[in-house]
Parts: sequence; structure tokens; C-alpha cells
Amino acid sequence: MITGKNYIGNRLSSDGDITFKTFNPELNLENANLFVQATEQEVIKAVDLATEAFDSYKHFSGKEKAIFLRIIADEIEALGETLLQTYCSETGLPEGRAAGERGRTVFQLRSFADLVEDGSWVEASIDTGIPDRTPAPKPDLRKMNIPIGPVVVFGASNFPLAYSTAGGDTAAALAAGCPVIVKSHPMHAGTGELIASAIIKAAEKTGMPNGVFSNINSQDYNAGQQLVSHPKVKAVGFTGSIKGGRALLDIAAKREEPIPVFAEMGSINPVVVLPKALQNRGNEIANTYAGSITLGTGQFCTNPGLILGIAGEALSNFTNELGSKIKEINPTCMLHPNIHGAYEKGKQQAVNQEEVMIVAGLNTEIQVNYASQLVATVSGKTFLENTTLHHEVFGPFSIVVACQNIQELEQIIASLEGQLTGTIISDENEVADYVDLVAKMQNRVGRLIFNGVPTGVEVCPSMVHGGPYPASTDSRFTAVGINSIKRWVRPFSYQNWPNNLLPDELMDENPLQITRLINGELTK
Repeated sequence: MITGKNYIGNRLSSDGDITFKTFNPELNLENANLFVQATEQEVIKAVDLATEAFDSYKHFSGKEKAIFLRIIADEIEALGETLLQTYCSETGLPEGRAAGERGRTVFQLRSFADLVEDGSWVEASIDTGIPDRTPAPKPDLRKMNIPIGPVVVFGASNFPLAYSTAGGDTAAALAAGCPVIVKSHPMHAGTGELIASAIIKAAEKTGMPNGVFSNINSQDYNAGQQLVSHPKVKAVGFTGSIKGGRALLDIAAKREEPIPVFAEMGSINPVVVLPKALQNRGNEIANTYAGSITLGTGQFCTNPGLILGIAGEALSNFTNELGSKIKEINPTCMLHPNIHGAYEKGKQQAVNQEEVMIVAGLNTEIQVNYASQLVATVSGKTFLENTTLHHEVFGPFSIVVACQNIQELEQIIASLEGQLTGTIISDENEVADYVDLVAKMQNRVGRLIFNGVPTGVEVCPSMVHGGPYPASTDSRFTAVGINSIKRWVRPFSYQNWPNNLLPDELMDENPLQITRLINGELTK
């Protein structure tokens, strides 16, 4: 089923002469399939097709798009064990994780189908005219969200399904009425092609225009740079490193027509453990966080890489217990030798900083490409002075910071870059005494967690997965949940337009029976 070719619209294409293979980190060897990197001409063709498709696809009804999205979900499920086995062979992740991520992916697609079928997401607003108003007539104004145009989505290394080919960005953009060109991640190109085949089958079954979806293979930066630079591309979705996201943001900003880049670029996700919680249940918290730090080999953007507390016996006991629990957990495989190498380099750089002490790590020999988890500790003063320690180490690593007092802890929070999440661990009503701390945390994060762990991102309307830069490039938008559709639309107003020529969403008679804001009142 895997051809190694690109989908340029609904046609398989392999005009180039550069090839590559994916890698099985568990077995430490290359996979068999050979993938052909897209040529510049193939990239241009994909964008041209997407532009042509947009002219018709933007007019498809919510019901038509909903059918398309649901059939994509059905086709993904129909891939069965082939998809799961390919996923595992390209990531080193277990089959249970693959099945869980597939479930999340199809849930996202069906959630967006429900959203666009209902139709109220367009946020229709009508302010009826008053022709005889003095001293000047009031015009009739009607506003709704409309799709922005062809979108480029970059597959994520750590979520081959939920944040990649048919992941949240793609589902949201297709739901909005935007054709999508995916730049498939080279580490899981086989998984990407299987998902792309499901999308193409769904598009053909539902009569979608050719070019509504394309899938581009590339092992280097050329295709991605070409896509973001192309004048017909109108927006970009990216999940990955700060370096990668920032590079795309800069390319988009330098275009003759700058376009938005919605990049989610990781985080160290600060966790504050308040004094009473440390005193009363430090061992319990340590056990919970040992599991969170090592979950998925620490390869989540919400991994708790920074834990803060007030220096003293309770924090020392907690830190030692966390180290003890970390050592009891069996190491697991990382996604790729390159990611494993970057983890080892980042971890070593952190522990080599002055006054950083290793609490616990694995000293035993482990399997190739497996990660050796580690907990370190440092004083609040040193952490404040050394911004190298503020950077994410992508993997099962966390640093415990012993703050001199609550003022120093608050100063550290205020000094951090933007984060996806922040967590406060409190005993009973203890957090009520730390109003300033909560306020400072809110200024730095997109989601604030109480007595929990940051790992685990629920897909629902109230989820915010984003945060101040560099957690994301636009903190006004979420990358998860149905509200992410707002990234791929723009508001548009009709003034004094004939009722019979208006879109159904704005007609007087409201044929779609959607909720609208009419003269300041929400109504159907």
C-alpha cells in the first residue's frame, strides 16, 4: 500500500531523483520503503491545484464538508493493522500508543464534522439598516467568517497521526473550507502516505475538487521553504521546535504578502509545588511526577521540565523521592536516533552548567535509542542568572529549582518565556494565599492546571493548547479543539447586499437555522 510517492492532488507522483527511507529506532535499522522527495515543479503543481480547488471548495456547504471529514475518519479506521504496524516501525512507540492516537485523530475529524454541520461556528452577525436614521442613514451590515485560502501543514515528529497528515491542523483547515498541502514529516513518511491515501479516497468518494489535499515528501528544508514562500499559500500550521517554527515565521513575514504562521513550538511547562502540599504529600506528588516526566519517553510538548518549590527539608525530601522513583521506571525508546542524540546533548548541556546537581539518573547500560531519564536540581538564584537552564530538553528530563522564598519563585515565573502550561500543586485552600503567583503564572502560560500534571491534552471546546511566544506564535489561538478552526478564517462583511444574493448563513430567513447575533441579540 505504501508507494513512496507524493500525492499531488489525487495523483501519485515521483518525478524527483532524491530518495530517503524512514528508520525503526526500536530495531535500530532503516525501514524497507523508499520515498521520493518532491521536486520544485511538483510543489508548484500542488499549490496551483489547491488554489483552483479553493475557488469551489470554499462554497461547499457545512453538510458536504461534514460528510467529507467523517469519511476521512472511516477510511483511516479501514487502514487497520497496516497503519498501526507502520506507525510503530517508524517511531519505536508501542501499538497501544498508536491505537490511542488513531482514536484521537478520528475523534478530531468527527468533532469538526459536527461543528461545520451545525454551522454556527461562522459567528454570523447582522445589524439591520435604518435608512431614515438622522443625521445619516445606518447601512445594513452582515458579517461571517470565511476561509482564508490554501493552507500548508507541517507534520509533527512526535505525533504522526494527531498532529500530522490528518491531524488537528488539517481537520480544522478542511472544516473551514481551506484546501491543505501537507509537508509530511520524513521520520514517518510511510504513516503519512497511508493517511494521505485515506484522505484522497474520501475526497474522491464525496466529489471534492482535485487539489483539496496534497501530500509532499521531503527529507530537507527545501520543500517546506518553497511552500511557505509561495504567493498562493495563505497560512501555515506547524508543530515542532522553536528553531523550525521561527524559521517559517521569518520566511512568511518577509513575503511580499506576509501570511500567518500558527506554530506550536514546545515548552518547559513550569510546575509550582506549594509548601503545605510539599510537607503533607511530597512523596505522592513525586511518584505522580516521575510518571509524567517519563510518559512517552518525555516526548510531549507538555512534559513537566521545570519544578519549583521553596528550599527546605520538605523540598529536599520531595526531590530525593522524585529521583528514587525516576530510577525505578524502565527506559523507553525515543522516536529517532537524531532525537535521541539531541536529547543527550541537551541533557548534558544542562547538567554541565555551574551549580547544577544531578539528583538521579540511570547509570546502567540501556538499549540503543532508549532514553536515560534524569532529574537535576539547582538554586533559584542560579536558575535566574543562567537562562540556558530555561530552555526545553526534549525528553525525560526535569530540573527542580529550590527557591529562597516565594518572591524569588515569582521572579522566576516572571522571567520565563511563554509556556503552553503551568501547574500549581496545592494543599486544600493553600493556593488562595498566593494570588500574585497565580497572576504571574497566568501571564506566562496558555493553560493553568490545579493539582494535576500537564501531560495529556483533552480534545474539547474549552481546551487551549497555545500560549505566549515562543510556546506559540499567536497566543490568541488554540492548536487543539474545535476552536482552532478560527486560525483558518477571516471576518468578512456584506453592506446593503440584496438578501437573495447573500450566503445562507446571513439571509433574513436563516435557512440553516444557525445561531446568529442579530442587532446585538443571540437568536435562531
